Amino acid sequence: MTIANAADERAVIEVAGLRKRYGDVHAVDDVSFKVQRGEIFGLLGPNGAGKTTTVEILEGLRKPDEGTVRVLGIDAAHQPAAIKERIGVQLQTAALYPYLTVAELLDLFRTFYARSRPTAWLLDAVDLGERKDAQTRHLSGGQRQRLSVALALVNEPELVFLDEPTTGMDPQARRSLWDLVLRLRGQGCSVLLTTHYMEEATHLCDRVAVMDHGHVLELGTVQDLVSRRFHERAVHFDTLPGVDLERLGALPEVKRAVVEDEQTVLYTGVVATTIAALLELTEGLGLEPQNLGIRRATLEDVFLDLTGRALRE
Repeated sequence: MTIANAADERAVIEVAGLRKRYGDVHAVDDVSFKVQRGEIFGLLGPNGAGKTTTVEILEGLRKPDEGTVRVLGIDAAHQPAAIKERIGVQLQTAALYPYLTVAELLDLFRTFYARSRPTAWLLDAVDLGERKDAQTRHLSGGQRQRLSVALALVNEPELVFLDEPTTGMDPQARRSLWDLVLRLRGQGCSVLLTTHYMEEATHLCDRVAVMDHGHVLELGTVQDLVSRRFHERAVHFDTLPGVDLERLGALPEVKRAVVEDEQTVLYTGVVATTIAALLELTEGLGLEPQNLGIRRATLEDVFLDLTGRALRE
């Protein structure tokens, strides 16, 4: 056995040269990556980046135009039925039977598989025990989202696809789901996750791939991605009226100036020098920077640098 073959055996997802077109639109254009067994892998990108199409191909729901896709060692493009028993799929907007209770819906889904987790385990895992007798039409958005995650775990999958799993959840429910995902990884389950929350990707993902316009722009650990693109710290403050980015970008030691969420961010090699010059500039204009702070570069900075837009756009 060669070293390359051994690496392939550890991969639960192998994508090479993947392409998918819709008319003149190249939704996925030469995408390649691998997900290793027991890994939480994040797929990040703004709307229209090609994430959903890529994931639907991996799940066997769409056929690629070109490229190879292997999921759990199976050709997902030509043998989609062979992976259904072994994967779990959570959809961002799942259509649920409105008049079934939470417990009844889980019991129904359990009959679809040769192997399944107990309903009580599933209810506890997503903290829906108190709502087990509620009809699904009476669930809140966050509760429906948690139920959708539970349905993805019914068959004890080896690989779980989670599409924006914490959308609509309150902070406590989101943290609870993070703990569940980490427990799944601890049990040897692999997870492919899409998310709009950078904190979520940073907290959960072993590696992330940033997609835009059908391409994978960067791939690696969060720390790798940050260190590849940033060696500076970020000085941030509420955007000042009448002070343009060109002027701020010319301050001493500033490498780059951007506006993000109504805040101006200056990436600088020497924080003290930049802040001193900033305060001198604003004082001369009769202004004072509000909510002034300093931080290291984050995954959000990497994403903005790569795509020119925030993840939720």
